[in-house]
Amino acid sequence: MTTAEPQPRPACCAPQRETSRLVEAPAAEPSRSAAPGREPLRGWRELPGGTFLMGYDHGPYPADGEGPVREVTLDAFTISAGAVSNEEFAAFAEATGYVTGAERYGWSFVFEGFLPKSFPPTRSPMATPWWRQVHRADWRHPEGPGSGLRGRWDHPVVHVSHHDALAYCRWAGARLPTEAEWEYAARGGLVRQPYPWGAERDPGGEYRMNIFRGRFPGHNTAADGYRGTCPVDAFAPNAYGLYNTTGNVWEWCGDWFNPRFHRQGSRQNPTGPKFGEARVLKGGSHLCHESYCLRYRTSARMGNTPDSSSGNTGFRVALTR
Repeated sequence: MTTAEPQPRPACCAPQRETSRLVEAPAAEPSRSAAPGREPLRGWRELPGGTFLMGYDHGPYPADGEGPVREVTLDAFTISAGAVSNEEFAAFAEATGYVTGAERYGWSFVFEGFLPKSFPPTRSPMATPWWRQVHRADWRHPEGPGSGLRGRWDHPVVHVSHHDALAYCRWAGARLPTEAEWEYAARGGLVRQPYPWGAERDPGGEYRMNIFRGRFPGHNTAADGYRGTCPVDAFAPNAYGLYNTTGNVWEWCGDWFNPRFHRQGSRQNPTGPKFGEARVLKGGSHLCHESYCLRYRTSARMGNTPDSSSGNTGFRVALTR
């Protein structure tokens, strides 16, 4: 095992580390109940499963592989109402002494809009120069040295890799949701709608999620109330009681990412390809903007290497019933 510093490479919505040689531990076996004392901050939602229409035929980014729309059948499962919060992740880190990948590497990616103008030049992915390598940026210090979690204990934990999310799951007696479970839960029972509440992004001018408002990347009006992350239970939940399934932070799923898998993969409790170089992320984030990242939709997806971390990536957890 080596922790040699990887080189960043371009990505659209969340920056990637080069795939490192860190060995990924096996995922925890699906749990039937959370370990004692592991109740999520905003509780569990028990979903009955069933058949739903997954995906979208006309996604704006064909390489993402949102389509085709297909019938997918799921068994009943349980999922957390919100993303894992800083408070919850802190309890895990304190109980286990766990050190995240960003802490081991010594840096993570931070959106340049959160850095002072005097911040010294650092590396950025060529295609996404608004991401900056910030030394000592990690989940405890979301914008690097001098930043902290005061006022953000109920915000989603960020700067966590897929490896880190799996470690939390093993401690909590939980697992990451599959992509199909995540999308089924995010849709809240609606059929072929892009948002958890329906067809319009801002129905009647009402803001229902935390995304980048204004002119990206230089001017965020924060019209929805937030420039960065928001509490895990901000905005109204969907019909299944889930919060922030679009916007706020990208959420890791258990599946490997393959843009072609949905064309020939299983339609019964799918778990994704057996192998891959990137893991699935769903939901978009507070940095998504229609001009370059129209991925704050229930069917939208992207992949990132499992050792990658950034200030807009987190996760929620699930249980097998």
